[in-house]
Amino acid sequence: MNRNSDKSDSRVFYRNVFALVVPMALQNLINVAVTSADVMMLGQTGETVLSASSLAGQVQFIMTLFFFGLTSGAAILTAQYWGKGDTRTIEKVMGIALRFSLCTGLVFALAAFLIPAQLMRIFTPEEDVIAEGVKYLRIIAVSYVPMALTNIYLNIMRSVERVVVSTVTYLVSLVTNVALNAVFIFGLLGFPAMGIQGAALATVCARLVELVIVLVYSKKINRTVRLSVRDIFVRDPLLFRDFLTYSVPVMINELLWGAGAAMNSVVIGHLGSAAVAANSVAQVARQLATVVAFGIANATAIMIGKAIGAGDTKRAEEYGGRFIRLTLVFGLIGGGIVLISRPILMSVMTLSAQAQDYLSFMMFVMSYFVIAQAMNTTLIVGVFRAGGDAKIGLLFDVGSMWFGSILLGSIAAFVLHLSLPVVYVLLMSDELIKIPLSLWRYRKKIWLKNITR
Repeated sequence: MNRNSDKSDSRVFYRNVFALVVPMALQNLINVAVTSADVMMLGQTGETVLSASSLAGQVQFIMTLFFFGLTSGAAILTAQYWGKGDTRTIEKVMGIALRFSLCTGLVFALAAFLIPAQLMRIFTPEEDVIAEGVKYLRIIAVSYVPMALTNIYLNIMRSVERVVVSTVTYLVSLVTNVALNAVFIFGLLGFPAMGIQGAALATVCARLVELVIVLVYSKKINRTVRLSVRDIFVRDPLLFRDFLTYSVPVMINELLWGAGAAMNSVVIGHLGSAAVAANSVAQVARQLATVVAFGIANATAIMIGKAIGAGDTKRAEEYGGRFIRLTLVFGLIGGGIVLISRPILMSVMTLSAQAQDYLSFMMFVMSYFVIAQAMNTTLIVGVFRAGGDAKIGLLFDVGSMWFGSILLGSIAAFVLHLSLPVVYVLLMSDELIKIPLSLWRYRKKIWLKNITR
């Protein structure tokens, strides 16, 4: 009887996981495809333009990590309140998150428009790369505020198991972006060939399409959790305190992690445009290889948070073990995808001989990096945050990146002047450092905590 019950529970579990992971993996794949489209198309125009777009994209990368920190912090609350059945509180949480995200988007937009050259010089000293990056940033800045709204809303929808809307939104955005990339970059249908400015303009148009879809969905279709301007200004001191308690560590974590990733780009940027171009392609491969694993991490946060919010900590603990095993399998698959895609990417990209050599080595490093990243993401972003254990990710990320990989990589590059392969291995070592720490924290079971009121 118990065996049959276990089998039935297992079937229900994997069915729910499938229903969540597939659309989220597709969403992640679509996001990667957007980046890949820019890389592939701009790669046809030359190494300088490709490097400029990659480095200029670091500004948006940092901003989106801020958004991710906000939504991850909010998801800690929304997933558990979803399990409790309290949708009104979820609406208030979304309003608080939007308050912060819209302000953040505006600040980044003003910086990208007013001081683009200064932002580019953080990442590279090469004036030709800076000049192209300035063109990109001044146009792409228009998209930052719309992104602030759509990012928060769609991620909150995922926390309440409304995942298909994100997939549809980003799919339409992808089609829009790729089509307009072709038109604006290469000058089709009577438009002038705009190069890197065309890529930026296409992205702006795609982000505006996303905004329209979100507004229509929130007003005409969704009846579960509503988007309201009123909730942006809502006053609920206790909920606001809870939001800050669980969101601030996550925001700081993501910002420091993002700053660390940007620092990696700074180090690589000072090793030459060939290294930057190769790394931009390798990062696309990494993103492609982890789409399912990241979907699993998000599903982990939703399902474990919901179980804890409903008061079923035993089920939450069982889910944790199942998700760890699942993410290991897909992490290994992701590593295999990186190795398989290596010759394909090298054959289609227009890169110098030196950049080709760099790319070949970077792809090998990425093949084992994605396995470790998948495990850590499921544990830190999924399991720990679902139960309110948000501060530990901050400690692990800061320790492994800033006092581990970045410190060692910077010393290797700027003090010892070691070769790029050595520098790159050190810069990509943080996820390996975190694995034993993450597993140790998981076994402590501190994350099994109901934080609803």
